[in-house]
Amino acid sequence: MPAPQKAVMRSLLVASAALSALALLSPTALAAPSPTANPSASTTPGTSASPSASPSVTPPASMSAVGGARLGKPGTQVDLAGGAPVLPKDLTARSWIVADAESGDVLAAHNAHWRLAPASTLKMLFADTLLPKWPKTTEHKVASSDLAGIGAGSSMVGIKEEETYTVHDLWLGVFLRSGNDAVHVLSAMNGGVDRTVEDMNEHAEELQALDTTVVSPDGYDAPGQVSSAYDLTLFARSGLQKKDFREYASTVRAKFPGETKKDKKGKTSREDFEIQNTNRLLAGGSGVDVYPGIAGVKNGYTTNAGNTFTGVAEQGGKVLLVTVMNPKKDESNEVYKETARLFDWGFQAAGKVEPVGELVPPRSAAQASPRPGPSASGEAGGTGKGAAGAKPVAGAPAANGSSGVGVAAGITAGLLVLLAGGAFLVNRKWPLPDLVRRRTRP
Repeated sequence: MPAPQKAVMRSLLVASAALSALALLSPTALAAPSPTANPSASTTPGTSASPSASPSVTPPASMSAVGGARLGKPGTQVDLAGGAPVLPKDLTARSWIVADAESGDVLAAHNAHWRLAPASTLKMLFADTLLPKWPKTTEHKVASSDLAGIGAGSSMVGIKEEETYTVHDLWLGVFLRSGNDAVHVLSAMNGGVDRTVEDMNEHAEELQALDTTVVSPDGYDAPGQVSSAYDLTLFARSGLQKKDFREYASTVRAKFPGETKKDKKGKTSREDFEIQNTNRLLAGGSGVDVYPGIAGVKNGYTTNAGNTFTGVAEQGGKVLLVTVMNPKKDESNEVYKETARLFDWGFQAAGKVEPVGELVPPRSAAQASPRPGPSASGEAGGTGKGAAGAKPVAGAPAANGSSGVGVAAGITAGLLVLLAGGAFLVNRKWPLPDLVRRRTRP
């Protein structure tokens, strides 16, 4: 059978499996976890209630089969071939996944489609949905209504009413400090929270992230709001298509505008203050080392979700995505430790394991011709060339005038070799143009 026909047939099989799985799901499996009385959206792990606040410790017997039937089964899914290392023994997360970011192969997974509270990792979908809407230089003066409805205990970057910020400033607040205030201001610019939630749900459906229901754009605990390790990995993979997303996700520290002050003579001034990325595998700190080759993406914490994290890293020309949701160990850094162990395993196991599933492409990509062609770059306010003509990033610039250490040190650009033979199967590969990569820092 010719390759294009195989691609179409495989896409039809994936869609059929997904519909079958949805038909089998019980009401319990489809129901969202109920948040506790005092949810927190802080992305600083360990600042609120124990991750054990999650209302369920048992995955559904049947889950979505998007990406392959095995991914819909509870428990660990892995096929170890000869010479493949065994999985780490001390993994406690309720759900996790290790995938090849380029091919989409899922190397191993554990309850990949379990619908759990996502916390601030949902901001990856928020960014992927809204980043293309405004140029970085767009300015916005914050009104009090922009900051209405932010949940108690939310992580904040420190936005002030009646102050003017650029879109670049706001995205730094979202990615580095996971600021719910920045999310709400950008949502207001987009027509409001309700409109933004609608846009995010539509984009999730386009990405075939069918486990996800968005209720609050910042990931704050809300009744009915769920996602899965599989879907969060789809969001990261989609976001990494965008140059701006890659640069923000890999920024370690930057300057953020402070509050305008007036001295005794009536002269006004506005100083910047430094913000640092709360992703500890990227920035280090609190007993966590910077992971070699890490380039983002997003961490999160709420009372209901516990600690969640999705990361992308590159070693030896291999780019992996790992998502970890809600480790059972009551330790703030456990999500990073388990992610690092899964990265270690994935880089050792690449090429030695049989995939147990795949990361599906967006619906629009799956319906397109299998031959690569031009597509939107996804840069904020840009129209650029598609994957076939994408130019490598020469190096991520320092953010908002910060020093060279303001962006992950040693970031270089490299065009990933993805289009083997000038074509790719749409249900197997979705191009990741010029992924920002980082060298190990001393």
